[in-house]
Amino acid sequence: MHNRAVTWGIPGEPQIAALHLKRDPATRTFRFASEMLPLPSMAQSWLVARGCPEEEILLPDGMGTAPANDATRALEKRLRSDGDHFALLTSYTYDSEPIETTVLLRALDEKAALPFRVLLEEVDSDAWTHTLREGGFQTFEAATQWWEAHWRGDKPPLPAASPAARHTTVAATGVPARPAPPRGPSR
Repeated sequence: MHNRAVTWGIPGEPQIAALHLKRDPATRTFRFASEMLPLPSMAQSWLVARGCPEEEILLPDGMGTAPANDATRALEKRLRSDGDHFALLTSYTYDSEPIETTVLLRALDEKAALPFRVLLEEVDSDAWTHTLREGGFQTFEAATQWWEAHWRGDKPPLPAASPAARHTTVAATGVPARPAPPRGPSR
């Protein structure tokens, strides 16, 4: 679900609400869990990890922006199925023109070659499409340097990131749980 009220709250906060309901008809009760996430594919991944069939939670045509290219579709599909092996460190959604969302992730596998990932979704509001790209970084510092340069307006290219292999090891210690909150865009 898109929470339009977020735009009036803290600038940059995630605007997608994933809601998982589990009904018990015998007792006429239900349980629910929810999570605010920055991208629809991340919300879908969160739901898939809780047992929701992927094909049942895909966005129907006409809901939101459409992927602009095959690379965006492929990355979104990978995030839906493998997104649970990354931890969300922070994100920033800029919902004025140009609309974009930037996400910083950390691999849960301490042996990952590029443990820090940045996702960048840019919306073309004229065509009502979006592109999603991914960059990989070896260190938290390199990822946050890219992040800060991007929001200063420098627009550095994202370094290539190959898909991470799926592992179940625990995250490395000593890595900040969350970086300092991103500075607002200087646009």
